[in-house]
Amino acid sequence: MAEPGLSIQSTVTPRGTDVRIPRLGFGVYQIMGDNCTAACQKALEVGYRQIDTAQLYRNEEQVGAALRKSGLPRSQVFITTKQGVRGDTPEATYQLAINSVERIAGGAGGPEAYVDLFLIHIPYIRGEEEGRKELWQALERLHTEGQARLIGVSNFSIENIEEMKSYATIWPPHVNQIELHPWSQQPKLVEYCQNQGIVLQAYSPLAEGLRMNDDVLDMIARKHGKSPAQVLLRYGLQNNWVVLPKSERSDRIEENRNLFNFELDSDDISALDKLDTSSGG
Repeated sequence: MAEPGLSIQSTVTPRGTDVRIPRLGFGVYQIMGDNCTAACQKALEVGYRQIDTAQLYRNEEQVGAALRKSGLPRSQVFITTKQGVRGDTPEATYQLAINSVERIAGGAGGPEAYVDLFLIHIPYIRGEEEGRKELWQALERLHTEGQARLIGVSNFSIENIEEMKSYATIWPPHVNQIELHPWSQQPKLVEYCQNQGIVLQAYSPLAEGLRMNDDVLDMIARKHGKSPAQVLLRYGLQNNWVVLPKSERSDRIEENRNLFNFELDSDDISALDKLDTSSGG
């Protein structure tokens, strides 16, 4: 059921912290160079206050540049990045993370040289458990030093998160970012994270655009006078997920933020729930 007063200013706070994560974010996967800077500037202009990048995306510098060009105070924009590789030594692994912080900050030090959330991008790190341990401990160090306000994981299973208990000082992770949409609901993993107080971030909340012609989705979109994309994003919000749509198109960026003047009813939610094709994990 939707939360009362759900709006573009809505946030969620991970258990045991006072850090607020905007419920709507902007993803930049596969948006490169000046196009990334322009897309992020547009997103910030129309009210997004969270941008999700990663080392793998090769656009951390552009995200930081867009933030500085926006004129918004650093404290008003929530920036996430991710690391999915380790270095040759624990210190080198830590330095890779520091490099991300510096790229986003534009090389500047001082109080604005931090990220709001730093994630382990994937569990498939060289060395398996040892690699995950080394990378998590690097993120814990960043957190302790104030260069990552929150730390978390992405694409982690229940088993991966449970394994962390053997080496983590900070547990549970503050966030698990996973693929979530009506066709990938992962109910067991979602329930586990919610029970542990782990915030769920939904990447690919639009199912990569591959299901926009689905009959059930089309019916609900017509019922509310909204686009299929808006229905999918609203579904994520009403499931208490943080949703991270991405687009380079200005009109789509604006459309994807206009989610707060309608609400899916119980029939809509039930119909979308029935579309799940995930294995239940």
